[in-house]
Amino acid sequence: MSTNFISAPPRAGERPEGISPRVRAIVAEMSLDEKLAQIVGFWEGEEGDSVAPLQGELASTGKLDDAMAHGLGHLTRVYGTNPVDPDERAAYLWKRQRSLVTDTRPGIPALVHEECLTGLAAWKAATFPTPLAWGAAFDHALVERMGSLIGGSMHALGIHQGLAPVLDVIRDVRWGRVEECIAEDPYLVGTVGTSYVRGLQSEGVDATLKHFVGYSASRAGRNFAPVHAGRRELQDALLIPFEMAVLDGGVHSIMHSYAEIDGLPVAADPELLTTKLRDEWGFTGVVVADYFGVAFLHLLHGVAADLGDAAAQALAAGVDIELPTGDAYLAPLKAALESGVADIAHVDRAAERALAQKERLGLLDATFEEDPPTGVDLDSPAHREVARELAEKSVVLVSNDGALPLDATDERQVVGVIGPNADTFAALFGCYSFANHVLSQRPGVELGFEAPSVLEGIREEFAGTVLAAQGCGIDDDDRSGFDEAVTIALEADTAIVVVGDEAGLFGRGTVGEGCDRDDLELPGVQRDLVEAILDTGTPVVLVMLTGRPYAVSWAIERCAAVVQAFFPGEEGSGAIARVLSGRVNPSGRLPVTLPRSVGAQPYSYLHPKLGGDGEVTNLSTGPAACFGHGLSYTTFAHESLETSDAPTDGEIVAAVTVTNTGDRHGEDVVQLYAHDVVGSITRPVAQLVGYHRVALGPGESARVEFTVPTTRLAFSDRSFTRVVEPGAIELWTGTSEERFAEASLTLVGDAHPVTTASARWTTTRVV
Repeated sequence: MSTNFISAPPRAGERPEGISPRVRAIVAEMSLDEKLAQIVGFWEGEEGDSVAPLQGELASTGKLDDAMAHGLGHLTRVYGTNPVDPDERAAYLWKRQRSLVTDTRPGIPALVHEECLTGLAAWKAATFPTPLAWGAAFDHALVERMGSLIGGSMHALGIHQGLAPVLDVIRDVRWGRVEECIAEDPYLVGTVGTSYVRGLQSEGVDATLKHFVGYSASRAGRNFAPVHAGRRELQDALLIPFEMAVLDGGVHSIMHSYAEIDGLPVAADPELLTTKLRDEWGFTGVVVADYFGVAFLHLLHGVAADLGDAAAQALAAGVDIELPTGDAYLAPLKAALESGVADIAHVDRAAERALAQKERLGLLDATFEEDPPTGVDLDSPAHREVARELAEKSVVLVSNDGALPLDATDERQVVGVIGPNADTFAALFGCYSFANHVLSQRPGVELGFEAPSVLEGIREEFAGTVLAAQGCGIDDDDRSGFDEAVTIALEADTAIVVVGDEAGLFGRGTVGEGCDRDDLELPGVQRDLVEAILDTGTPVVLVMLTGRPYAVSWAIERCAAVVQAFFPGEEGSGAIARVLSGRVNPSGRLPVTLPRSVGAQPYSYLHPKLGGDGEVTNLSTGPAACFGHGLSYTTFAHESLETSDAPTDGEIVAAVTVTNTGDRHGEDVVQLYAHDVVGSITRPVAQLVGYHRVALGPGESARVEFTVPTTRLAFSDRSFTRVVEPGAIELWTGTSEERFAEASLTLVGDAHPVTTASARWTTTRVV
C-alpha cells in the first residue's frame, strides 16, 4: 500500500541565495578566468558521438588539460557516451580530479554529471522502465526506491549530479520526447517526479528538473518548435510539477528548456528563471543550460547577436552553468564583459552558486587521494527487484474479451509470438537508456547485463510450444515476412503480436528526442501485419511496446486483448509474460490518453466542457481509452464515497470502500477525481486530486481515505491570481471518464489565494 506523502522540511537558516561566507571569499579571490572556468563544463567526447542536438557543430575543441588550466566547473558525461569499463573510467576520473586539486590554483574538483532518466546511463548499469511506465504504475514510493538505487550507483562512481527527472506535462503525443515524460496530468507528474528527486538526492546526488518549462507544449508536437502557451496554462498545468519538486522535493538543480514561449526563449527569460524560481519559490540551487542551449539563443532563436550576447542574456536571466561545454561562457563572455555587454556581477553570482553546490556536496574539501572505486555492482539483485516490481505494476491491460490470462501450464498449447518487437532487447528501453542512446551506434558491443526479449520471456513462462516469426520491421514497408507470420498464426491457438517503437535520437528511431510523428498509426506496416494475423481467425493478443500511445481503436475492437507496456526496462519481458499467464494480475493504469486519431491532437483529459463531444462538431473528441483506464483479472467495486463541506483554505476529506469482488488477488489503483462545477474561469471536466494503490484478496474490502488540500483545485482567476474559489464540487472515484462512486460537497468561505506555504500533497491511508 502507498506511503503517505510528507512535505520536505523548511530550509531553516539559509540565506536567500544559500551562499556561505567561505564561498563568497573564494569567489572574491578568483581571477576572471577562474570564475568563468567554474561556470562551464567540458565534454571530452570521441569521434562518432552523437547524443546531443548539433553536437558536431558545437562540441568542445582542444584537450581537457587545456580546459583545466584555471579549474573546471563540470565534467560532462565521463561514463555516459561510450562503452567504457566502470573500473577503468573511475581510475581515470580520480586522476583528473586529483590534478584539479593539485595542479590548479583554485584546487577545486569538478562536478561530474550524467544522464540517469531510466537508470545511470552507463555501460553495464541497470536500466529501469521509462517514465511513462512510472506514471502507469501510480506508485510514487516505488519510484523513490528506484531513485535511491540509481543515486547509490552514481555516488559510488564519483558522480555528483543526475540530469533527471523530466517533469514536462504531456500535451501532444506526436512529440518524440513523450517517452521521457511521466503523464499528461500535472499532479501525477509532480508526485512521481518529486519522489524520484527525493530518492536520488537521498544518496548525495543532485537531481536536475527537466525541462523548465513549456518544452512539451511545442507546436504540432515538433521538437524545438515554438510554444504558444498562455500564462494560465503555464501556471495551472506546466509549472505545477516543477513547483512541487522545488518546494516539496528540495531539488538542487534545474535545467532550462529549449523552448521559446510566445517568442521569448526560456534561457533568456528572467521572469521564469529568477522571479518565478528564486523570488517566488525560494529556489537556492543552480540553473544549468540544456546542452548548447545558451548558444542556441544566437544560432536558433536569433535573439542574440553573437555568442557573447547570448552568454550575457542567459546569465542575466539566471542560467548559472553552461553545459555541456563553455562555448559561450568562456571567450565570448569574456569579450562581452570587456565591451560592457555583460555584467561581471552576474558572473560572480553564477560562480557563487556553482561553488555553493560544490560546498554542499563536499567537493571544496575533497582531495581524491583515496583509491578509486572498483567492482561497483551496477545491476545488483536490489536493482533488478525494483525493476521487476515497477515493470509488473506498469503493464496496462487495455482490453480483454476473456482470452487472457493464458494457461502457462498447458503443454498442449501452441502460442505464436509474432512481430518486430518480439525478439529484441532494444524494445524494452527508452531513448535515454545507454542501450539506445549509445550502443545503438556501437554495433557489436554487448549490452553488459541480462535483458531477455519478450519472446525469451514467453518461452521461459509457458510450458507449451512457442512458435516465432518477426513478420516485419519497425518502420519500413517490407511485407516479405507476412506469409511466415500468417503460417505461424494459423498453427497457433493464440497469436501474441508484439509491436511498437524503437527508441532513438534525432531520427534514428520512431520515438525519442528528435523522433516526432506526423501520424499516430503504428510505425511502418505493423498495422497491416496485425490485421493479416487477425484475418486468420486465430485469437490475437496485441502487446504494444511503445514510447507513446498510438491510435489503436481498430485493435481494441478486433483483438482478443490489448496490452500496453511503455518501455518496461530490463525486467520487462518477464513482467509481460507473467501478465499474459496471469501469474501477475495487471494493475497498471494509463498515464496518458490513448487517442482516437491523430486529428484529435493536441489533447488532454483536462479539457473544459467546450472541448467535449456535442452538436457543435461532427467529430468526436472521445479517446480510444481514457486517462486512468486499466483492467484486471479480478473486479473491484467502489461504494459509499463520503465527504463533507470544507473551507476554501482547508482540506477535503473523502473516504471510499473498495472491495475485490472477483476470485483473484489483485491491486486496484483508487483514483479520486474532482470537478469544479462553476468557476470564474472554465474548469476541466475531470481533474485527478489523489490516488492510492490497495492490494486485496478475493472478497476483501478496504476503506481508503483521502485528505485533499483545497490547493489541488486552485486555478488562475481572471486577474491571474491562483485561488481556490467557493462553490459546488463533484467528487468521484474511478477513471477520468468513468465514475464508480460519487459524492458532492461545497467549498465555503471567500476565494482563498494560494501561496508557497499552502499544502500541495494529497495524503492517503487505509482506515
